[in-house]
Amino acid sequence: MSKKVDIQDIFNIKSVASPVAVPGRNAVTYSVTHLDEEENIYVTNLYKHDDSGSRQLSYKKERISNVRHSPEGTETMFIAKGEHDKPQVFLIRLDGGEREQLTAEKEGVASALFSSDGSRIFYHVSNVPETEKEMAEAEAEKDKEKFPEPVVINRMKYKADSIGLVKEKYQAVKSVDLKTREEETILSGEANFTLHAVMASGTIIYSSDESEDRDFNFSEKLYIKSNGGESEEIAKDEGYIVKVDVSPDEAHLLITHIGREFENATHAHIALYDVEDGKWSELTARLDKPVGDYVAHDTQQSTVMNPTAWISETEFLFLVSEMGSVNLYRGDLEGGLSPLLRDAHHIHGIDADENYAYLAISRPEHPGELYRYDLKEAGLEPLTSVNEAYVKATEIVKPEAVEYKSFDDTVVHGWFMKPAGFKAGRKYPMVTNIHGGPHAFYANTFFHEMQVFAAKGYAVLYVNPRGSHSYSQSFVDAVRGDYGNGDYKDIMAGVDHITGKYEWIDQDNLGVTGGSYGGFMTNWIVGHTNRFKAAVTQRSISNWVSFRGVSDIGYYFSDWQIKADFNDIETMWHHSPIKYVDDIETPLLILHSENDYRCPVEQAEQLFIALKYKKKDTTFVRFPAADHNLSRTGKPNLRVERLKHLTSWFDEYLEHDVS
Repeated sequence: MSKKVDIQDIFNIKSVASPVAVPGRNAVTYSVTHLDEEENIYVTNLYKHDDSGSRQLSYKKERISNVRHSPEGTETMFIAKGEHDKPQVFLIRLDGGEREQLTAEKEGVASALFSSDGSRIFYHVSNVPETEKEMAEAEAEKDKEKFPEPVVINRMKYKADSIGLVKEKYQAVKSVDLKTREEETILSGEANFTLHAVMASGTIIYSSDESEDRDFNFSEKLYIKSNGGESEEIAKDEGYIVKVDVSPDEAHLLITHIGREFENATHAHIALYDVEDGKWSELTARLDKPVGDYVAHDTQQSTVMNPTAWISETEFLFLVSEMGSVNLYRGDLEGGLSPLLRDAHHIHGIDADENYAYLAISRPEHPGELYRYDLKEAGLEPLTSVNEAYVKATEIVKPEAVEYKSFDDTVVHGWFMKPAGFKAGRKYPMVTNIHGGPHAFYANTFFHEMQVFAAKGYAVLYVNPRGSHSYSQSFVDAVRGDYGNGDYKDIMAGVDHITGKYEWIDQDNLGVTGGSYGGFMTNWIVGHTNRFKAAVTQRSISNWVSFRGVSDIGYYFSDWQIKADFNDIETMWHHSPIKYVDDIETPLLILHSENDYRCPVEQAEQLFIALKYKKKDTTFVRFPAADHNLSRTGKPNLRVERLKHLTSWFDEYLEHDVS
């Protein structure tokens, strides 16, 4: 008999991700991540699949990332923690042998890539070069606990979630010769440099965020520099570069970029750049969907945003987020775009060679595996089965896709789950779960948290209100300047739709929860309706006035999303859930991380004190050693505790029979 999904299942579910095709070998490497309960850590190991099957290449209890293969397919590099407990570049041979640590950077290495001839490795650092001896001596002299030092701040971009206070430093690009082991600094200065590609001729493609006003610079300039020549700017609109892919003949660049027309709500698009004539052509804007993967999830680990892959000198593959799925498309130099693999699925990893696309795919009823898509035969086959035992032994509820019209006839898309072991003739409570962002989206992917709710006897509703990705640009942009209006009505219309459709849903026992933007919306909902009997707000925003001064992104996010500048206190206060605290009657549990720099814990503190001052029913739970990403990448034991508090609150306030 199958068992129901349990909170502890986070230790049984594995994440298969980050496929990387091995050049000329008809093989692919991929990562498998699991949560180690005893050590309370995440472990990511490297695997390889070829005609003989899959085999494990790394075994340490560590997290590896940035896997790249040499052009000949004989050597592989990756980043893992090395000496000084910092991420460093390692090199191994794919046919076996010991790993070699190539770098010993004081602040660690951010990312790396091979040169096109395989003779060098280029990598990104954020510090002045030091020898290992100098690093060891410096560490021995420092004792920050005994002799703390003040931090002098003179800029607004001085902190970041998951990092904390950010040192005044800039990303530089270095290289190491694989024969001589000689190091060389390629790009450095008072700007952050990112190397995107190194061509056979020695030409490099890189970007820089150099600006006279660093606090208000949200754009990069893109450059091409021939070997020994001067840098030439590749003209483009303002915005960020996600990836640059060089065609096999080095005649064209695929440039995935995010503009600023709608600030952080702007769709990512692909442009084609002709290296010889310097022509820039937009390829995917007419799709009116974002290129890449923007799914809100809690199961996939060690994923890499890799939206594109060349399969010939004239054709390429790319991912598109559309209608709650992430799908595979083919494109060509003539501007042709066509879907290859569309389904109710979440492709969260892609690489390809001329014959196959290698895809990491999750589905609502399956955590995910590695697949191979035959580009000639259009066939999809699984290459791994790491989660098969878990799936076979577990009662997983398959969500039902729902669509409905909101107050203004806007069509809203989402999913609904019956309780596990559903029995006709009984009444069941329902929990509505709201995603963050707001420009993320719920998807056709396995979501452990939703399955836990269903296993505990709750129906579950989760929808993509306006502001969510995977839909049109106008739909994504519609939430900006309108928080708590159209988006709120979209969610409530979903509650009306599904409770009207299923009489067995107990309308006197409804719950609501959400994190980040979903936490804001939870706070807003309980201040504007008593429809819900219990609520849990997580890593939330309660006061936009203070948020703009304490969040790592607050001073510009408020301008972009609320469309209120520093002097417009009235607008910020209107959109602040704490303004409506007198109207909150729903018992509200507040979950927040101590080290959340995105939505700082003071947002929770304000709300809690306001509620207690007004004699409201509330409890405040603070998670130590956790940041904004607790539910996705936090310490495993704290992820368990979070889900326990979340479900226990609803168990206490929502009447239901779990037998």
